[in-house]
Amino acid sequence: MAIRLIKIGVLYLAVGICLGIVMGAREQFTLAPVHAHINLLGFVTLTLAGLIYKAFPAAAETRLARIHFWLHNIGLPPFMVALALMLSGNAGMGPVVGILSLVVGGGVLLFIINVWRTLRVQPAAAAAPAALATP
Repeated sequence: MAIRLIKIGVLYLAVGICLGIVMGAREQFTLAPVHAHINLLGFVTLTLAGLIYKAFPAAAETRLARIHFWLHNIGLPPFMVALALMLSGNAGMGPVVGILSLVVGGGVLLFIINVWRTLRVQPAAAAAPAALATP
């Protein structure tokens, strides 16, 4: 789960950077919100989720993690296409953007719930590495 999220995250980084370069070269920034969403919801959010799941494997093994993964990755690509179409003048895409944002948002909400349920605060003595413990 962790590695898949990180790999997908860096693919979104490549797409977001390419879109930014194309917008800059054309000096046409209508799709700037798509660029921002791809970088933040695609690269940053998925990569951070992957790193959190790598650091806390118990969180990655939950049903919530799997549902989060699929909602986010099924919802984000069509969300970005619909947003691009809406920003390009197709006002009919507004409701589609809204629905797809709820799908992705639902996945993110499940990630948040998963982290809160599976990560527990440890007492300071239990959290200290064995090498630092006094004999």
